[in-house]
Amino acid sequence: MTDRDQDSELAALEKALLDESADPADLPFTLLKSITGNFSEAHEIGRGGFGVVYKGVLPSGCTIAVKKLHETFEILDKNFKSEVACLVGVKHKNTVRFLGYCSETQQLMVPLHGNLVWASVRHRLLCFEYLPKGCLADYLSVDASCPLQWITSYQIIKGICEGVYYLHQQQIIHMDLKPQNVLLDDNMMPKIADFGLSRRLSESQSWDITKNNFGTM
Repeated sequence: MTDRDQDSELAALEKALLDESADPADLPFTLLKSITGNFSEAHEIGRGGFGVVYKGVLPSGCTIAVKKLHETFEILDKNFKSEVACLVGVKHKNTVRFLGYCSETQQLMVPLHGNLVWASVRHRLLCFEYLPKGCLADYLSVDASCPLQWITSYQIIKGICEGVYYLHQQQIIHMDLKPQNVLLDDNMMPKIADFGLSRRLSESQSWDITKNNFGTM
């Protein structure tokens, strides 16, 4: 990627961050690798069953969240495509803003049984707005340093309900709604996140049967 290309991709990402009407950007792996410090532990802000979330810092100083999916063959593409399909077009004050994605496959030399072999290494990443207050679960434990006041709790409950109602109007079933997947902004407004297990039903469909149990029981 040339410097001009990277500047163009950065501009698209910043536009998605600052303009809520902008479409999610198609982003190169090298750019996301750069803004997360090569996915360093110092940038890690969360970890789940399907991936790790890193803080990405843009040259302008703006911060985003970058979710790097695990490279498990059985789940990677299925969950990536499902999450992107659910996130594209979802715009509500109580759902996390989807800024961009990366879907690349590289041919790299990797060690295998003491030898170096060529392998296809897939990169599947998702970018979201960065929410500094963390997740709702951090405020619900008995030893939470900042317990919630009732008025704040009510606003969070109301916001989650409005977010879920909006998703259901879009024919989207979240499938893994829990305190860890509700993020909070500076004003403690809740935003539903992590759509890796979500399903978008067809227009004529009002229910579905879950055959495989994933997520949190």
